[in-house]
Amino acid sequence: MPARNEQATVGDVVRGVIATLDCDVLVINDASADRTAAQATAAGARVLNLPFQLGAWGAAQAGMRFALRNGYDLVVTLDADGQHPPAQLPALLAAHRRQGADVTIGTCPGRLSRAKRLAWAYFRLITGLGVTDFTSGLRVYGRRAIRALASREASLIDYQDIGVLILLRRKGLSMHEAPTSMSPRSSGGSRIFSSWFTVARYMIATTVLSIARIGARAPRARALAGADKA
Repeated sequence: MPARNEQATVGDVVRGVIATLDCDVLVINDASADRTAAQATAAGARVLNLPFQLGAWGAAQAGMRFALRNGYDLVVTLDADGQHPPAQLPALLAAHRRQGADVTIGTCPGRLSRAKRLAWAYFRLITGLGVTDFTSGLRVYGRRAIRALASREASLIDYQDIGVLILLRRKGLSMHEAPTSMSPRSSGGSRIFSSWFTVARYMIATTVLSIARIGARAPRARALAGADKA
């Protein structure tokens, strides 16, 4: 669960996951300036404290490497800000096992604004990825996906959404989606859609990445819970 300055919500998210699943919970504290680490520890999570801020994907990859080193076969990611109700995790895991995919993405089309719908349609066109919601932080990763995302190559990714999916496709891994629900943010806002500048930067960077990967091949038709923030 990559988390930065989420002291108000991270404890409730951790307790919700522990009450719902029989699993280990890891919170990657991305150099928070508040009591995020203390709240997560008090709620029952194991906390990995980063010495300096790595950003959402750097923190998420630290969690993937932890999972790989410690022999976990499955990683579930969800947002530390409470957007993803832990009660829906069993259904997501059931869909993952039923589909037999390397990655299962929890999608909530109803949360998409018109701007996001247009952006995602554009990225589906240039990437060939048939994904409904590119920035959903609710995902299940199998062992092969964990290994791919813990690699040195994955360290070059800037954002944890489209770049991750393009890399997984290039590795030949399968991806599926499952319907989920989301709760409103209790605080803060989208990192990507916070201003026109950040939207423009994201669109340009992701377009360059997508074009660079256009020749990538398409995919063949114990649990750890964590989170990332879109």
